[in-house]
Amino acid sequence: MRIIHCADIHLDSPMNRLDSTEKRKERKAELIKAFTDMVSFASDEDVSAIIIAGDLFDQSRVSATARNAVMGTIEKYPEIEFYYLKGNHDKADFPGETEQVPDNFHMFSDRWVKYDLGENTVLYGVEMTGENSIRIYSELNPDVTCFNIVTMHGQDSLSTGKDDAQTISVRDLKNKNIDYLALGHVHSYKEERLDSRGLYCYPGCLEARGYDETGEHGFVLLDINGPSRTCSYRLISHAIRTPHNLKVDITGLSRSTDMLNRIEDELDNADYPSKDLVEVELTGEIGFESEKNLSFIGKQLEDRYFDFKIKDSTEYKVDYESYRLDESLKGEFIRTVEAEKDISEEDKAEIIRMGIKALKGEEIE
Repeated sequence: MRIIHCADIHLDSPMNRLDSTEKRKERKAELIKAFTDMVSFASDEDVSAIIIAGDLFDQSRVSATARNAVMGTIEKYPEIEFYYLKGNHDKADFPGETEQVPDNFHMFSDRWVKYDLGENTVLYGVEMTGENSIRIYSELNPDVTCFNIVTMHGQDSLSTGKDDAQTISVRDLKNKNIDYLALGHVHSYKEERLDSRGLYCYPGCLEARGYDETGEHGFVLLDINGPSRTCSYRLISHAIRTPHNLKVDITGLSRSTDMLNRIEDELDNADYPSKDLVEVELTGEIGFESEKNLSFIGKQLEDRYFDFKIKDSTEYKVDYESYRLDESLKGEFIRTVEAEKDISEEDKAEIIRMGIKALKGEEIE
């Protein structure tokens, strides 16, 4: 038996991390395509079931396009059973009360729901709430003789959460006869041993929504032998576009053109596909009189990828000793700033940089 475990598709995400309205629209459409392509893959590979472990949608209002695409895709492949567990982002009324629900579409609730998948394989799932977060562990009792899959959505208790998702107590799921714990919420692939019998896995999201979601993205394909209670699994890389972060050290460079040349050399070596999203982070130390124009640099590179951003993490280095005897206004200004006791060295360097630009009559970014 072949099963797909996916999660965190986030259809209708506003894609606010992209500056361009057109790019946001394109990425929203690509989220839908990632879902439909995954189901097409499932059909080609004789997958019998798809587990959606939460956050199919991103917000409470779902567009007609996203709603119809999901339901239309499910109807198109009646040979595949879909098991949809709502996550903390799934606030929408889906499916609606008046919607025709296909026979191959199944859901869970705030009590454990059990589905017999055939071939000695059983699926359990529960939607976590503040009210059920304690009792659900004692109420789960899978049959020891079956291959047991359990699906939940939340932050595993061994990691630090970053939003309002419920915490899943990994400790309380140990020794529960679980073979595969299919989780959702973490946006990068993660797998760990649960106990001597089973493991737990986050497949990550199908498509990254920003530069904080780098790495491979896709879904997990499981090949299960229910009678022998064995399973093999692997991450299927599926993303249409991938975000990349590249650190470029510009220490000692004093002109934007030199900085641009170094960035271009590093990008050539990285060889990222032009369809991807790339963020360059500038690092290192430069002189406070250096000419560094991020707008100029970004403009030269913006057409190289689907989306391009520059993040400036450089530090300004001030050689105070060289200005000890400088009788100019610039020297007096630098010595005055240096003498301040309540300002950090980092802030002093920034104040001096802006002050020197002002003295030169240059635009301050």
